[in-house]
Amino acid sequence: MTGWSPLLSCVPVSSGAVGHFFNDSTKFNISLCPVTFYGQKYEDVYINFTSQNFVVCFDGFYDPQAGGDCLLGPQTISGFFNILPNDQRSEQQFLQDVPTINAMLGCYIFFVLNNDVSGFGIVFHFFNILFLKNIKIKNRTTFIHFSGVVYRTNTTTVIPEFCETVQCSDTAVLNPTTTPEPTTTPPPPSHSICTVTGPTVIDFSSHLDSVKDQCDYYLLQIQGVSVVGNFLERRLKDVSFLDSVTLEVNGVHIRLKQGGGVPVDGTPLNLDSSPQVVHGVQLSKDQTGVTAMLQIGNLKITIFFDGYTGQILMEGSTGLSPQGLCQDSSSDAKLPNCGSTSCQTQYDDTDDRYIHSINKTESCNLLNEAPFTSCPINPEPYITACTDTLSTYPAMDGLKCQFLQAYVKACSLFSNTTLEGWGSKAECSSEAFCQDRTCSHHEFCGEDSYYGDTRCFCRANFASCYRNGFGEPTVCRQNNAYLTLAICLLEDRGIKYSALHLNDPTCTGQVDQQNHMVTFSFNSSNCGTEIMTNGSQIIYMNTIMTQNFTSDMIIRHDDVMIDFSCYHVQPDIETVSFTIVDSDVSKALTAGPWTYTVFMKAYIDNEYTKPVERYHNLQMNQRVWVKLDTKGLNGNMIAVVIDACWATNQPSATASKKYYLIENGCPNPADPTVMIKGNGEGTTSYFSFNMFRFSGGSNEIYLHCSLHLCLKEKGNCAKTCGTTRRHRSASSSYKSDSFISMGWTH
Repeated sequence: MTGWSPLLSCVPVSSGAVGHFFNDSTKFNISLCPVTFYGQKYEDVYINFTSQNFVVCFDGFYDPQAGGDCLLGPQTISGFFNILPNDQRSEQQFLQDVPTINAMLGCYIFFVLNNDVSGFGIVFHFFNILFLKNIKIKNRTTFIHFSGVVYRTNTTTVIPEFCETVQCSDTAVLNPTTTPEPTTTPPPPSHSICTVTGPTVIDFSSHLDSVKDQCDYYLLQIQGVSVVGNFLERRLKDVSFLDSVTLEVNGVHIRLKQGGGVPVDGTPLNLDSSPQVVHGVQLSKDQTGVTAMLQIGNLKITIFFDGYTGQILMEGSTGLSPQGLCQDSSSDAKLPNCGSTSCQTQYDDTDDRYIHSINKTESCNLLNEAPFTSCPINPEPYITACTDTLSTYPAMDGLKCQFLQAYVKACSLFSNTTLEGWGSKAECSSEAFCQDRTCSHHEFCGEDSYYGDTRCFCRANFASCYRNGFGEPTVCRQNNAYLTLAICLLEDRGIKYSALHLNDPTCTGQVDQQNHMVTFSFNSSNCGTEIMTNGSQIIYMNTIMTQNFTSDMIIRHDDVMIDFSCYHVQPDIETVSFTIVDSDVSKALTAGPWTYTVFMKAYIDNEYTKPVERYHNLQMNQRVWVKLDTKGLNGNMIAVVIDACWATNQPSATASKKYYLIENGCPNPADPTVMIKGNGEGTTSYFSFNMFRFSGGSNEIYLHCSLHLCLKEKGNCAKTCGTTRRHRSASSSYKSDSFISMGWTH
């Protein structure tokens, strides 16, 4: 159950309170304090009196045959209803009477049930946990309250602190009996500590177990407070590490992250050594890590996280046993919503890059020597955790010191014992490893063997996707090329992203500070882009490279040369063709990942100022000028060459009857009216011819052109044509009007 649930309590209430009296079936609106009953939100309650019960329902008046979402109370003759806001006195009384309540009190609704004229009786309070006494819930799972605990019907529960076994029947009848030997896990001692470090959990009873997958686990659950540990891989897929700790209190999520970051429901919190109280939790941060403290009645909980190790100290008790790995490290405390692939997968990592670093376990046994021997905590679980982990994972990223630090911090929290001189003996620092360094979700903070500092490394699952590269494939969009690289992949190879640039040294990468990716981009005319041809393609290429340190005597990095490119594809015959039906056409051509557009427009003057309008009447032998233009090409580098233009009497460019105006980039020598201008000189070309028709009576002419793109730097784009001409074979003596229209075919 979540949200509001019903609570039944027995307290005297004066009949003089302001509210509503009732002695018959009544419907009350409770929208000011709605009730969520078994996941369903209700804003009305329905009151019934039967011969045996007082009944409160949420989905309509009580029907013994149909049932419904109802509570059956004791027989009564009248009642009193009211809605009240929270008050501290009532809240303290409720929490004292019912220790199973695990949330703060908001508004509440109550009914006073009167059995006589004195005005005193049993009171229903709708509050944050189902707390029922001597009543039944119709058509739902039934709970009964006994000795401060809620019991489900048809169950048997052992109460070790009272040496009792409580049987709750399916008719909601309790039968408590004495049991000499409790079988449930007892509450932890009033002063106990749990340590979670690497993949290992040392629970309140000093029992050790390990997490073997990449999931979220409850470390602690008690009285509405949950502490969740998130386990993720680092250098190897098959060894999981505690990566963050999340404290859930009253629906608020306080996350303790590696590096000391503390977001509250996603919003970062600025912390220092001065404690801040956030939603009842006292938070502080120093060079050793982040500490969270909260109080639940007589129980004080301290949570510490330094980016690698979590410590949970419990002082006092509520009389109830907590749940989670810290109570029983071998329990199945996995969060029910942990359904990711990595959580469900048991990995067997075959990466042998770190094998030479494994079995460095000598430092683990230092815990049996002074000054560690002055600590009252048993060191054996910590030694075992240390040796087990270092037997399967390299002694890197401060791991050699991590288990020693975990033991030292546990001593400090548990017994206020300071182990002097342990750092110099173990050659370890007391400060948190990677403090104040923020990594992205696909990274973790580790030890940089190149520079002797800490940095963000790629997690094994992420890195395995890019074994043969440094990031994502090239993206070609809107005549721009983009290549995005993972900074952690570059730094794994000793490459600093800040030392990289394109052919033009001023073109450097743009860094995304959130996901730690760097993006390089160029277009056809900047950053030293190189243009070349390859058969049917024109390729635009650039290179990501390291800086040229010609002034340095020595360098300590490999040269980097990462080529990436986009290309235009050559158009085929049908790509740029038109029919004489419209006088203005355009066609967007896909050139590989890049696009450009070709425009064709007909005019009746050689200044190209008087376009031929749709269905414009043209006389036979009238001169027509045609302009082919492009958009999306760099005219300084690319030229458009007209290979051929021909006319047909059918829409198809491959019709059997065709007449060539241009062949091989030159005017048809048989037609002296055809002229070409600017062909192959830039991204615009012109040609003209005298109007004609095909013999045989057709009044329609379809004109088609084929083009190709040419690199100017090759010096062979412009066409040189001869002067020999022959007469046109199409008839030019027939005097009649014709229609000209132009449209694309493909």
